[in-house]
Amino acid sequence: MLCGVLFKSLMSWGTLRVVDARGKMHEFTGTPGPEITVRLHDSALHYRLFWNPRLALGEAYMEGTLTIENGARIIDLIDLLGANLNKLESARVVKIRNWLTPFVRPIQQHNPVSRARRNVAHHYDLSDRLFDLFLDSDRQYSCAYFETPNDSLEQAQLAKKHHLASKLVLDRPGLKMLDIGSGWGGLGIYMHQQAGAEVTGLTLSTEQCAYAMGRVQKLGISDHVRFDLRDYRQETGRYDRIVSVGMFEHVGVKYYTQFFNKLKSLLTEDGIAVLHTIARWDGPSVTNPWLRKYIFPGGYTPALSEVFAAIEPTGLKVLDMEILRLHYAETLKHWSRNFAANRDKVKAIYDERFCRMWEFYLAGAETAFRRQGHMIAQLQIARQQDAAPLTRDYLVDWKRANPL
Repeated sequence: MLCGVLFKSLMSWGTLRVVDARGKMHEFTGTPGPEITVRLHDSALHYRLFWNPRLALGEAYMEGTLTIENGARIIDLIDLLGANLNKLESARVVKIRNWLTPFVRPIQQHNPVSRARRNVAHHYDLSDRLFDLFLDSDRQYSCAYFETPNDSLEQAQLAKKHHLASKLVLDRPGLKMLDIGSGWGGLGIYMHQQAGAEVTGLTLSTEQCAYAMGRVQKLGISDHVRFDLRDYRQETGRYDRIVSVGMFEHVGVKYYTQFFNKLKSLLTEDGIAVLHTIARWDGPSVTNPWLRKYIFPGGYTPALSEVFAAIEPTGLKVLDMEILRLHYAETLKHWSRNFAANRDKVKAIYDERFCRMWEFYLAGAETAFRRQGHMIAQLQIARQQDAAPLTRDYLVDWKRANPL
């Protein structure tokens, strides 16, 4: 079994037992830890898992040609593998793939306006019912902010919006605000209701735009909050405040300087922007091939070195940065629980393969934040260094004056 060579080099902690397609058991053991057994139902996996494990594992789980034994869940398998992945980097086949990384990145991240629309539609124009089955009631599809370990998902998502609002220095009503990547509208609506901001939201998802506009019409605030189906590169005007949450991961590295130059052109001289993005600690890389193929085509998690390198030539100034470490792992744990509780309803909308695909996606993402060097970075950006108060006391002061 060729993939056994890979598993042998991988397992430094815990035990992975693999029943191959011929029914033979193979055991790969490191120091004491969790014990997981998987069964391969297709002999082709003996080779595919060796040559491209990051793609083949997810595809095999989706198709049911890899199953997990003894009541274990996909998160148990991925967490075990994720905890051991650092050792995998020393494998020769992985070293070769890493050497090729700089050459394939430009192809993977080519993201003109037309392609950006298609990439967004692939994921965000799925059935409305799907997102209601695992997100909070406001459909916040980004990292929540857990002020205490016992916070519910609803509480943590509200706290996230509250936290972002404090960083935007909403010191007077009527501020013109742009929300780049506005999703289903919850953040923009919150900013108007909480601070009287005049909000324009941008999305490339037709489903999200229609849903968000329906919300503001029902609330009777369409004179103050609107959502447009438009790429940020096509936006004009000037804004006092700009916020972007969970959108930057879809921009593409070669477009980062263009993004920040556009941000600068849209921001008033004394304006403030807050960028909330997934980031990685381990330097520039490429997107997991399974995630890129099935979930987020064109998506990429940047290293902060790539972000700052793009900001510096624009003359914009990063006034503050906060790293949210395990908050997204906890968010994804909540989403996975909700998805599992509503799995039959998801299957009725789509099928078993779709359910397994999304189980793998949510579990893999949780492990990325818990085990593999992913985190959330919140950057406060401005044209002028005195756009925000000099100390962070204003964050606490704002929250106290505007309690949840």
